[in-house]
Amino acid sequence: MSSGVRTDQTRTEIVVESAADPLRLVTHLARSGLFDDYVVYERPGLWTFAGGVAGEVILEPGVVRSRWLDVPSPTSAGPAPASDPLDPLDPLHALDPLDPVDRFDEPWSGRPAAALEAALRTAPWPVWNAYGWIAFEFAALAPAGRLAHLVVPRTEVRVEAGRALVVSADAEEAERVAELLSGQVVPGSPSSPSPVDVRTGGDLYRSRVAQAISEIDAGLYEKVIVSRRLPIPFPVDVVATYACGRAANTPARSFLLDLEGFQAAGFSPEVLAGVDSHGTVTTQPLAGTRAFGQGENVDSRTRRELENDPKEIFEHAVSVRASQDELYRVCVPGTVRVTGFMAVKERGSVQHLGSSVSGELAPGRTGWDALDALFPGVTASGIPKPAAVDAIARLEEPRGLYAGAVLAVSHDGAMDAALVLRAVYSENGRAWLRAGAGIVSGSTPEREYEETCEKLSSIAPYVVPRT
Repeated sequence: MSSGVRTDQTRTEIVVESAADPLRLVTHLARSGLFDDYVVYERPGLWTFAGGVAGEVILEPGVVRSRWLDVPSPTSAGPAPASDPLDPLDPLHALDPLDPVDRFDEPWSGRPAAALEAALRTAPWPVWNAYGWIAFEFAALAPAGRLAHLVVPRTEVRVEAGRALVVSADAEEAERVAELLSGQVVPGSPSSPSPVDVRTGGDLYRSRVAQAISEIDAGLYEKVIVSRRLPIPFPVDVVATYACGRAANTPARSFLLDLEGFQAAGFSPEVLAGVDSHGTVTTQPLAGTRAFGQGENVDSRTRRELENDPKEIFEHAVSVRASQDELYRVCVPGTVRVTGFMAVKERGSVQHLGSSVSGELAPGRTGWDALDALFPGVTASGIPKPAAVDAIARLEEPRGLYAGAVLAVSHDGAMDAALVLRAVYSENGRAWLRAGAGIVSGSTPEREYEETCEKLSSIAPYVVPRT
């Protein structure tokens, strides 16, 4: 039921009390047909549905494309206080909310994170939130393909603690969303997954791992993550797959998106970059893997193996060291610290060694600087990163969103970026999965292939065909 409706000249806010499962609420909105484009982003205790486009920034090699509509940015920060009424003569509030007037195509060079930051600064609102994705090739500056796509939503819904806050630049849309959330949100027809066979392509993958091991032994780099792409032989219902897979996973973050027909859903095992509005930055590298969910006795045994395996411990330790070195570049000296070193994190069908590395951003540094330092994730690229990224370009086909990031960023400098792994991707009628393993000097092709199978099993059993 709706309680508390606030409307001013710029936006409408509606609070909806609901005891429904947040997963059910956000997938209900995704299926509603109200929004051609949307992003769902889950953080602990908070689910956000960002629907429609009030503005967007698209980064491509050499050009950044910005588009802003003449509507206020929907934001959960709350409307202007009554003591500070909006100026009726302000042209931003007098324009047709459906008429796009500001489009910019600007050349860029240098750091892609800086190009995104600069483009978002041109947003015509003082307060905004943006959501979207960054491709792995954001780091490699591949000569073709989209590198990033961020949108400021027309309508934003935040679900937490048994209530949903709907904030929209469109009063009618806010009411329709509130009605959807206030009604009885029940599951549709039970989704029937069609599990995808993960044990294909083994020979090619093992040969790539063997090549990487030989390059490591030759001193070209210390560690590299080699991945394999697994085509799905049928069209996928990405929303239903997200609902089924989220119920069976324990991610650090989860996401569901559909932007210009590109769909993806996933259960991120780690936070790549979390930055609060005060400048505290955190990254949570996971490295070292064993299967999980095979029964208490087996899980206990594999956990002990994980905690005592020299190869897994080495892989994790060098990843934590690399994360520290990256934060040293952007943080105040002496503030970078490691906590929870080598704690075991259970993530769906696998368990990992995990640590947290944090620091305080140095004066003049922003969350985009932190993202630039940390991207791509060390646990999805390698050490040293430049050599590992070059090796990945030789050993694999382009990754796209796999091993990139899905993120939420705000006007006040706050940022939350999740590493994209354990995900399903769909575009132009084709769908696929992807997983990789960290290769170091102690690796063997067979074990690394098994690791990809273990990781793919976090999502492969829950893929739902589109009917």
